[in-house]
Amino acid sequence: MRLDRRTFLAGTAATTLAGFNSPVFAQDKIVKIGMPMDFTRVYTFVTSEYAQGHRDYLTLINDAGGAGGYKIVADITDHGNDIPRAIEAYERMKREGAVLIDPLSTPVARALVPRALGDKINMVTTLSGRSDAADGEAFPYVMPLSPNYWTQAGILIDYFRQVDKDLKGKKIVLVHIDTPFGKEPIPIFQALSEKLGYNFQTFPYAPPGNDQAAIWPQVRRAQPDWVIFWGAGVGQTVALSEAVRNGLKMDRISSSVWLSESDMDVVGKDACKGVIKFEAAAGGREPKVIQAILKDVIGKGKGAGPEPKVGTAYYNIGVMMAAIVAEGVRKAAEKAPNGPVTAAWLNDGIQSISNFTADGFLPGITVTAKDHQGGGKGRIARWDGTKFVPQTDWFSANQDLVWAEIKKYSEEFKKSGK
Repeated sequence: MRLDRRTFLAGTAATTLAGFNSPVFAQDKIVKIGMPMDFTRVYTFVTSEYAQGHRDYLTLINDAGGAGGYKIVADITDHGNDIPRAIEAYERMKREGAVLIDPLSTPVARALVPRALGDKINMVTTLSGRSDAADGEAFPYVMPLSPNYWTQAGILIDYFRQVDKDLKGKKIVLVHIDTPFGKEPIPIFQALSEKLGYNFQTFPYAPPGNDQAAIWPQVRRAQPDWVIFWGAGVGQTVALSEAVRNGLKMDRISSSVWLSESDMDVVGKDACKGVIKFEAAAGGREPKVIQAILKDVIGKGKGAGPEPKVGTAYYNIGVMMAAIVAEGVRKAAEKAPNGPVTAAWLNDGIQSISNFTADGFLPGITVTAKDHQGGGKGRIARWDGTKFVPQTDWFSANQDLVWAEIKKYSEEFKKSGK
């Protein structure tokens, strides 16, 4: 898939425009957001499904009158996970009035942090980016708005503890892409190994992850009690395929949030039955918001992509972030109905979000000037051969340790800028 430059007004199916400054919107209340993403290199179908869900939700909300009377326009482009291309896209979007950027890439987000903070433009790092960006005091314009990788690690380990009762002496291994994204959860896994007494070992692989044949026999020989695989796109399907090929027990294997029905289609739905993952938003088509999209967007021929992808995990994550951003716009409009629409206006609105569930779709997101993570709740879901089934209620775990790490690294950032 090649996506070089498209500007979408949700509320029409996929209207291509010359840019943010199109006179089409001159008389409307508009909030412009930029979505430079990786459609072609590492995250590929993850990005396409995420963007599809995001656009479909914006169509839903804009067709209903917008968020607080404001329509949200998304400018979507492909950066191919390439830093110079991403910076170029960011600078253009800034010039054209974007008040929020969503790059959906940890290396790109890390590279853009100094610019977003310096320019005071909101940057969403959906389930990605720097985990210490949860500290809103250190990163006032960088907003995960979702459980960061440290939180995900803490919840996964707590679930293992719930299952095994005691992790002392257990072997837990992490197979991860050898990038900042893949390395991000390691400090929490290590800290929890010291606290809970399990043995922890890592197995990195080169990005994008389409060759892991040498890694998984080593994993098998390590005889782990639990295996965590941590990547995205092709790296996830290859990891799971290799785990199956090496005879590892699926019910003792877990992923971060980046695992979807699309991955199961590639690996084989029955072959990976039992695998578990972290979940940040409800999956499937049963949630009310997904039902509304099916009725009022897909049913009216306004869908942004293939109808079968509606309700996949990646699609629903896109819906999740669009819903949170729209709630931030609504809150901003409550405080200042006539704007002006600036990044500071939206920043204030997002930091006013309180216990937002999108009608039961989310665990309850609360954002403050201090906490840009949104509360740090998630749940565990297991693949039953046809769908991911929740194994827990929404919960948080090890947040004391997570926030100790957040503060440790955010304080270092404030001193060094790194």
